[in-house]
Amino acid sequence: MNLLKQTLIPALFLTTLLGGCQEKQAAPAAVVAQDPFIVAVTPELLKRMTITAVGAGESSETIRVPARIEVDEQRVARIGAAVTGRLTEIHAELGQRVHRGDVLATLHSAELSSSQLAYLKAVSQEGLQLRAVSRAKLLFESDVISAAELQKRESELLQAQAERQTSHDQLKVLGMTERDINKLAETRSVYSLFSVISTLEGVVIERKITQGQVVQPADALFTVADLSHVWLVAEIPEQQAGLVRTGGVSEAEITALADHTLNGKLIFVSDTIKPDTRTVTARMDVENPDRLIKPGMLASMLIRGASHKRVIVPMAAVVRDDNRDYVFVQIDVQHFQLRRVKLGAENAGVAPVLEGLLEGEKIVTDGAFHLNNERRRKELEG
Repeated sequence: MNLLKQTLIPALFLTTLLGGCQEKQAAPAAVVAQDPFIVAVTPELLKRMTITAVGAGESSETIRVPARIEVDEQRVARIGAAVTGRLTEIHAELGQRVHRGDVLATLHSAELSSSQLAYLKAVSQEGLQLRAVSRAKLLFESDVISAAELQKRESELLQAQAERQTSHDQLKVLGMTERDINKLAETRSVYSLFSVISTLEGVVIERKITQGQVVQPADALFTVADLSHVWLVAEIPEQQAGLVRTGGVSEAEITALADHTLNGKLIFVSDTIKPDTRTVTARMDVENPDRLIKPGMLASMLIRGASHKRVIVPMAAVVRDDNRDYVFVQIDVQHFQLRRVKLGAENAGVAPVLEGLLEGEKIVTDGAFHLNNERRRKELEG
Protein backbone atom coordinates (compact mmCIF):
# COMPACT_ATOMS: atom_id res chain seq x y z
CA MET A 1 0.00 0.00 0.00
CA ASN A 2 2.81 2.34 0.94
CA LEU A 3 4.56 1.39 -2.29
CA LEU A 4 1.41 2.28 -4.26
CA LYS A 5 1.20 5.69 -2.56
CA GLN A 6 4.83 6.35 -3.28
CA THR A 7 4.16 5.62 -6.96
CA LEU A 8 0.88 7.54 -7.34
CA ILE A 9 1.89 10.80 -5.60
CA PRO A 10 4.84 11.62 -7.93
CA ALA A 11 2.72 10.69 -10.92
CA LEU A 12 -0.08 13.01 -9.85
CA PHE A 13 2.45 15.79 -9.17
CA LEU A 14 4.00 15.34 -12.61
CA THR A 15 0.57 15.39 -14.29
CA THR A 16 -0.35 18.63 -12.48
CA LEU A 17 2.99 20.22 -13.39
CA LEU A 18 2.64 19.31 -17.08
CA GLY A 19 -0.89 20.67 -17.12
CA GLY A 20 0.32 23.94 -15.66
CA CYS A 21 3.04 24.19 -18.29
CA GLN A 22 0.56 23.59 -21.07
CA GLU A 23 -1.65 26.38 -19.70
CA LYS A 24 1.35 28.75 -19.59
CA GLN A 25 2.31 27.91 -23.16
CA ALA A 26 -1.22 28.52 -24.37
CA ALA A 27 -1.47 31.92 -22.66
CA PRO A 28 0.53 33.89 -25.26
CA ALA A 29 -1.63 32.53 -28.05
CA ALA A 30 -4.72 33.69 -26.20
CA VAL A 31 -3.20 37.09 -25.63
CA VAL A 32 -2.28 37.36 -29.32
CA ALA A 33 -5.78 36.44 -30.36
CA GLN A 34 -7.36 39.03 -28.04
CA ASP A 35 -4.96 41.99 -28.56
CA PRO A 36 -6.20 44.15 -31.49
CA PHE A 37 -2.73 45.71 -31.80
CA ILE A 38 -1.04 42.39 -32.55
CA VAL A 39 -1.13 41.17 -36.15
CA ALA A 40 -0.37 37.67 -37.42
CA VAL A 41 1.06 37.82 -40.94
CA THR A 42 1.00 35.29 -43.70
CA PRO A 43 4.24 34.01 -45.24
CA GLU A 44 3.40 35.90 -48.45
CA LEU A 45 3.06 39.24 -46.61
CA LEU A 46 6.17 38.51 -44.57
CA LYS A 47 8.22 38.26 -47.77
CA ARG A 48 7.15 41.80 -48.73
CA MET A 49 8.32 43.34 -45.45
CA THR A 50 11.73 44.46 -44.26
CA ILE A 51 12.51 43.93 -40.59
CA THR A 52 15.41 45.74 -38.96
CA ALA A 53 16.80 45.94 -35.44
CA VAL A 54 16.82 49.57 -34.36
CA GLY A 55 20.04 51.17 -33.24
CA ALA A 56 20.98 54.27 -31.26
CA GLY A 57 22.72 57.37 -32.51
CA GLU A 58 23.49 60.95 -31.55
CA SER A 59 20.53 63.26 -31.96
CA SER A 60 19.62 66.76 -30.87
CA GLU A 61 16.17 68.23 -30.47
CA THR A 62 15.33 71.06 -32.85
CA ILE A 63 13.18 73.88 -31.49
CA ARG A 64 11.19 75.93 -33.97
CA VAL A 65 10.32 79.49 -32.95
CA PRO A 66 8.41 82.11 -34.97
CA ALA A 67 10.44 84.87 -36.61
CA ARG A 68 10.03 87.75 -39.04
CA ILE A 69 12.12 89.45 -41.70
CA GLU A 70 13.14 93.05 -41.02
CA VAL A 71 15.39 95.56 -42.73
CA ASP A 72 18.96 95.77 -41.51
CA GLU A 73 18.90 98.94 -39.39
CA GLN A 74 22.57 99.47 -40.21
CA ARG A 75 21.70 99.61 -43.92
CA VAL A 76 18.73 101.98 -43.83
CA ALA A 77 18.51 105.77 -44.16
CA ARG A 78 15.57 107.97 -43.18
CA ILE A 79 15.95 111.02 -45.39
CA GLY A 80 14.37 114.42 -44.78
CA ALA A 81 14.80 118.08 -45.72
CA ALA A 82 17.21 120.28 -43.80
CA VAL A 83 14.95 123.33 -44.32
CA THR A 84 11.30 124.22 -44.01
CA GLY A 85 9.63 124.44 -47.41
CA ARG A 86 6.87 123.44 -49.79
CA LEU A 87 7.35 120.44 -52.08
CA THR A 88 7.32 121.37 -55.74
CA GLU A 89 8.53 118.10 -57.34
CA ILE A 90 8.75 114.45 -56.28
CA HIS A 91 11.25 112.38 -58.26
CA ALA A 92 11.29 109.03 -56.39
CA GLU A 93 8.42 106.56 -56.10
CA LEU A 94 7.82 103.77 -53.63
CA GLY A 95 9.87 100.68 -54.56
CA GLN A 96 12.22 102.61 -56.85
CA ARG A 97 15.94 101.79 -56.76
CA VAL A 98 18.08 104.87 -56.15
CA HIS A 99 21.79 105.62 -55.91
CA ARG A 100 23.68 107.74 -53.45
CA GLY A 101 23.39 111.39 -54.56
CA ASP A 102 20.14 110.99 -56.54
CA VAL A 103 17.58 113.79 -56.13
CA LEU A 104 14.46 112.39 -54.47
CA ALA A 105 12.41 115.60 -54.27
CA THR A 106 12.64 119.36 -54.74
CA LEU A 107 11.10 122.01 -52.50
CA HIS A 108 10.83 125.79 -52.39
CA SER A 109 12.24 127.26 -49.17
CA ALA A 110 12.10 130.87 -48.02
CA GLU A 111 14.39 129.86 -45.14
CA LEU A 112 17.07 128.83 -47.62
CA SER A 113 16.75 132.15 -49.47
CA SER A 114 17.12 134.12 -46.24
CA SER A 115 20.21 132.16 -45.23
CA GLN A 116 21.81 132.67 -48.66
CA LEU A 117 21.08 136.41 -48.48
CA ALA A 118 22.64 136.59 -45.01
CA TYR A 119 25.74 134.85 -46.33
CA LEU A 120 26.09 137.29 -49.25
CA LYS A 121 25.78 140.23 -46.85
CA ALA A 122 28.47 138.71 -44.63
CA VAL A 123 30.76 138.19 -47.62
CA SER A 124 30.27 141.86 -48.68
CA GLN A 125 30.89 143.09 -45.15
CA GLU A 126 34.07 141.06 -44.94
CA GLY A 127 35.27 142.61 -48.21
CA LEU A 128 34.58 146.13 -46.91
CA GLN A 129 36.46 145.46 -43.70
CA LEU A 130 39.42 144.02 -45.62
CA ARG A 131 39.69 147.23 -47.64
CA ALA A 132 39.27 149.35 -44.51
CA VAL A 133 42.14 147.56 -42.79
CA SER A 134 44.34 148.03 -45.87
CA ARG A 135 43.65 151.81 -45.88
CA ALA A 136 44.20 152.04 -42.13
CA LYS A 137 47.61 150.40 -42.43
CA LEU A 138 48.67 152.98 -45.07
CA LEU A 139 47.42 155.82 -42.90
CA PHE A 140 49.16 154.47 -39.84
CA GLU A 141 52.44 154.17 -41.75
CA SER A 142 51.99 157.85 -42.79
CA ASP A 143 51.38 158.69 -39.13
CA VAL A 144 47.87 159.95 -39.95
CA ILE A 145 45.98 157.65 -37.52
CA SER A 146 46.98 156.12 -34.25
CA ALA A 147 47.71 152.47 -33.50
CA ALA A 148 44.45 152.26 -31.57
CA GLU A 149 42.48 153.20 -34.68
CA LEU A 150 44.27 150.54 -36.70
CA GLN A 151 43.50 147.93 -34.06
CA LYS A 152 39.83 148.94 -34.17
CA ARG A 153 39.69 148.37 -37.93
CA GLU A 154 41.40 144.98 -37.53
CA SER A 155 38.93 144.02 -34.81
CA GLU A 156 36.02 144.92 -37.07
CA LEU A 157 37.55 142.71 -39.79
CA LEU A 158 37.77 139.74 -37.42
CA GLN A 159 34.12 140.20 -36.50
CA ALA A 160 33.10 140.34 -40.18
CA GLN A 161 35.08 137.19 -40.92
CA ALA A 162 33.40 135.39 -38.00
CA GLU A 163 29.96 136.40 -39.27
CA ARG A 164 30.82 135.23 -42.76
CA GLN A 165 32.00 131.86 -41.40
CA THR A 166 28.83 131.49 -39.32
CA SER A 167 26.66 132.14 -42.38
CA HIS A 168 28.79 129.68 -44.36
CA ASP A 169 28.29 126.98 -41.71
CA GLN A 170 24.54 127.65 -41.64
CA LEU A 171 24.33 126.99 -45.38
CA LYS A 172 26.21 123.71 -44.87
CA VAL A 173 23.69 122.72 -42.21
CA LEU A 174 20.89 123.49 -44.67
CA GLY A 175 22.37 121.01 -47.13
CA MET A 176 24.38 123.18 -49.49
CA THR A 177 27.72 121.78 -50.66
CA GLU A 178 30.98 123.71 -50.71
CA ARG A 179 30.67 123.92 -54.48
CA ASP A 180 27.18 125.42 -54.21
CA ILE A 181 28.37 127.99 -51.66
CA ASN A 182 31.30 129.07 -53.84
CA LYS A 183 28.97 129.39 -56.81
CA LEU A 184 26.63 131.54 -54.71
CA ALA A 185 29.52 133.83 -53.75
CA GLU A 186 30.59 134.17 -57.40
CA THR A 187 27.20 134.74 -59.00
CA ARG A 188 25.64 136.65 -56.08
CA SER A 189 22.35 135.09 -57.20
CA VAL A 190 20.00 133.75 -54.49
CA TYR A 191 17.89 130.66 -55.32
CA SER A 192 15.23 129.12 -53.13
CA LEU A 193 15.03 125.56 -54.52
CA PHE A 194 16.30 122.84 -52.21
CA SER A 195 17.01 119.25 -53.33
CA VAL A 196 16.36 116.24 -51.09
CA ILE A 197 19.32 113.94 -51.81
CA SER A 198 19.59 110.18 -51.22
CA THR A 199 22.41 109.35 -48.82
CA LEU A 200 22.30 105.59 -49.50
CA GLU A 201 22.08 103.25 -52.47
CA GLY A 202 19.04 101.01 -52.15
CA VAL A 203 15.27 100.82 -52.53
CA VAL A 204 12.70 103.40 -51.45
CA ILE A 205 10.64 101.39 -48.97
CA GLU A 206 8.68 104.32 -47.53
CA ARG A 207 7.46 107.69 -48.84
CA LYS A 208 5.47 110.03 -46.60
CA ILE A 209 4.94 113.09 -48.79
CA THR A 210 2.54 114.48 -51.39
CA GLN A 211 2.87 117.28 -53.94
CA GLY A 212 2.52 120.74 -52.40
CA GLN A 213 3.00 119.56 -48.83
CA VAL A 214 4.87 121.82 -46.40
CA VAL A 215 7.64 119.88 -44.65
CA GLN A 216 9.80 120.56 -41.61
CA PRO A 217 13.39 119.50 -40.90
CA ALA A 218 12.12 116.97 -38.36
CA ASP A 219 9.99 115.13 -40.97
CA ALA A 220 11.25 111.85 -42.50
CA LEU A 221 10.23 112.14 -46.15
CA PHE A 222 11.78 108.94 -47.56
CA THR A 223 13.16 105.71 -46.15
CA VAL A 224 15.80 104.05 -48.33
CA ALA A 225 17.08 100.57 -47.46
CA ASP A 226 19.89 98.41 -48.81
CA LEU A 227 18.19 94.99 -48.99
CA SER A 228 21.30 93.00 -49.97
CA HIS A 229 21.32 91.98 -46.30
CA VAL A 230 18.28 91.64 -44.05
CA TRP A 231 17.63 90.67 -40.45
CA LEU A 232 15.71 87.64 -39.27
CA VAL A 233 14.36 88.50 -35.82
CA ALA A 234 13.03 85.84 -33.44
CA GLU A 235 11.73 85.79 -29.90
CA ILE A 236 13.36 82.87 -28.06
CA PRO A 237 11.38 81.40 -25.12
CA GLU A 238 13.10 81.84 -21.79
CA GLN A 239 13.53 78.06 -21.38
CA GLN A 240 15.59 77.81 -24.60
CA ALA A 241 17.49 81.10 -24.24
CA GLY A 242 20.59 79.25 -23.10
CA LEU A 243 20.87 77.50 -26.48
CA VAL A 244 21.59 80.69 -28.46
CA ARG A 245 24.77 82.75 -28.38
CA THR A 246 25.92 85.81 -30.29
CA GLY A 247 28.11 84.61 -33.15
CA GLY A 248 26.51 81.16 -33.23
CA VAL A 249 25.33 79.59 -36.50
CA SER A 250 21.59 79.19 -36.89
CA GLU A 251 19.09 77.96 -39.48
CA ALA A 252 15.77 79.39 -40.54
CA GLU A 253 12.91 78.66 -42.91
CA ILE A 254 10.68 81.21 -44.63
CA THR A 255 7.00 80.32 -44.99
CA ALA A 256 6.61 82.07 -48.35
CA LEU A 257 9.69 80.32 -49.79
CA ALA A 258 8.92 76.66 -49.08
CA ASP A 259 12.20 75.28 -50.43
CA HIS A 260 14.39 78.06 -49.05
CA THR A 261 16.47 77.27 -45.95
CA LEU A 262 18.61 80.07 -44.56
CA ASN A 263 21.93 79.73 -42.79
CA GLY A 264 23.52 82.61 -40.98
CA LYS A 265 25.15 83.89 -37.82
CA LEU A 266 23.38 85.35 -34.83
CA ILE A 267 24.62 88.93 -34.66
CA PHE A 268 22.66 89.83 -31.54
CA VAL A 269 21.14 88.04 -28.56
CA SER A 270 19.54 90.30 -25.98
CA ASP A 271 20.97 90.34 -22.47
CA THR A 272 17.52 90.91 -20.99
CA ILE A 273 14.19 89.06 -21.05
CA LYS A 274 10.99 90.81 -22.07
CA PRO A 275 8.80 90.65 -18.96
CA ASP A 276 5.49 90.53 -20.85
CA THR A 277 6.38 87.64 -23.19
CA ARG A 278 9.23 85.97 -21.24
CA THR A 279 11.32 85.85 -24.40
CA VAL A 280 14.79 86.90 -25.54
CA THR A 281 15.23 88.76 -28.83
CA ALA A 282 17.73 87.25 -31.28
CA ARG A 283 18.76 88.57 -34.69
CA MET A 284 20.37 86.69 -37.55
CA ASP A 285 22.12 88.40 -40.47
CA VAL A 286 20.92 86.95 -43.79
CA GLU A 287 22.44 87.58 -47.21
CA ASN A 288 19.83 88.52 -49.83
CA PRO A 289 21.64 89.03 -53.16
CA ASP A 290 18.60 88.15 -55.32
CA ARG A 291 16.16 90.24 -53.22
CA LEU A 292 13.87 87.21 -52.85
CA ILE A 293 13.54 87.77 -49.11
CA LYS A 294 11.19 90.65 -48.38
CA PRO A 295 10.91 92.60 -45.13
CA GLY A 296 7.69 91.62 -43.38
CA MET A 297 7.83 87.94 -44.43
CA LEU A 298 7.09 85.37 -41.73
CA ALA A 299 9.74 82.78 -40.92
CA SER A 300 10.82 80.17 -38.38
CA MET A 301 14.17 79.99 -36.62
CA LEU A 302 15.48 76.49 -35.91
CA ILE A 303 17.39 76.08 -32.67
CA ARG A 304 19.24 72.84 -32.05
CA GLY A 305 19.44 71.62 -28.47
CA ALA A 306 22.15 69.56 -26.79
CA SER A 307 23.07 66.24 -28.41
CA HIS A 308 21.79 62.99 -26.79
CA LYS A 309 22.15 59.31 -27.63
CA ARG A 310 18.71 57.99 -28.66
CA VAL A 311 17.12 55.18 -30.64
CA ILE A 312 16.74 56.28 -34.27
CA VAL A 313 13.97 55.06 -36.60
CA PRO A 314 13.40 55.79 -40.28
CA MET A 315 10.22 57.74 -40.99
CA ALA A 316 9.19 55.00 -43.46
CA ALA A 317 8.63 52.74 -40.44
CA VAL A 318 6.27 55.18 -38.72
CA VAL A 319 2.49 54.75 -38.97
CA ARG A 320 0.36 57.83 -38.32
CA ASP A 321 -3.02 57.11 -36.74
CA ASP A 322 -5.27 59.65 -35.01
CA ASN A 323 -2.39 62.19 -34.93
CA ARG A 324 -0.19 59.72 -33.08
CA ASP A 325 2.95 57.85 -34.12
CA TYR A 326 3.26 54.05 -34.08
CA VAL A 327 5.73 51.39 -35.24
CA PHE A 328 5.28 47.64 -35.71
CA VAL A 329 7.53 45.70 -33.31
CA GLN A 330 8.24 42.03 -34.05
CA ILE A 331 7.12 39.68 -31.25
CA ASP A 332 7.99 36.42 -32.99
CA VAL A 333 8.35 35.15 -36.54
CA GLN A 334 4.71 35.69 -37.47
CA HIS A 335 3.40 38.26 -34.97
CA PHE A 336 3.92 42.02 -34.85
CA GLN A 337 2.65 44.56 -32.33
CA LEU A 338 1.54 48.07 -33.21
CA ARG A 339 3.23 50.16 -30.52
CA ARG A 340 2.84 53.85 -29.87
CA VAL A 341 6.07 55.89 -29.79
CA LYS A 342 6.97 59.48 -29.06
CA LEU A 343 9.28 60.96 -31.69
CA GLY A 344 11.54 63.97 -31.81
CA ALA A 345 11.94 66.27 -34.79
CA GLU A 346 12.53 64.60 -38.16
CA ASN A 347 15.85 65.22 -39.85
CA ALA A 348 17.03 63.71 -43.15
CA GLY A 349 14.30 61.04 -43.14
CA VAL A 350 14.91 59.73 -39.62
CA ALA A 351 13.67 60.71 -36.16
CA PRO A 352 14.81 60.02 -32.59
CA VAL A 353 12.53 57.97 -30.36
CA LEU A 354 11.88 59.76 -27.08
CA GLU A 355 9.61 57.05 -25.62
CA GLY A 356 8.26 53.60 -26.51
CA LEU A 357 11.13 51.68 -28.12
CA LEU A 358 14.39 50.14 -26.92
CA GLU A 359 17.65 49.67 -28.76
CA GLY A 360 17.89 46.27 -30.43
CA GLU A 361 14.14 45.70 -30.83
CA LYS A 362 13.12 44.66 -34.33
CA ILE A 363 10.63 46.79 -36.25
CA VAL A 364 9.08 46.78 -39.71
CA THR A 365 10.96 49.40 -41.72
CA ASP A 366 9.40 48.60 -45.11
CA GLY A 367 5.82 47.42 -45.43
CA ALA A 368 4.40 48.97 -42.25
CA PHE A 369 1.60 50.60 -44.24
CA HIS A 370 0.42 47.27 -45.68
CA LEU A 371 0.70 45.62 -42.28
CA ASN A 372 -1.48 48.31 -40.72
CA ASN A 373 -4.10 47.79 -43.45
CA GLU A 374 -4.10 44.09 -42.63
CA ARG A 375 -4.61 44.89 -38.94
CA ARG A 376 -7.55 47.15 -39.73
CA ARG A 377 -9.10 44.57 -42.03
CA LYS A 378 -9.00 41.89 -39.34
CA GLU A 379 -10.32 44.40 -36.79
CA LEU A 380 -13.33 45.13 -39.01
CA GLU A 381 -13.96 41.43 -39.53
CA GLY A 382 -14.23 41.08 -35.76
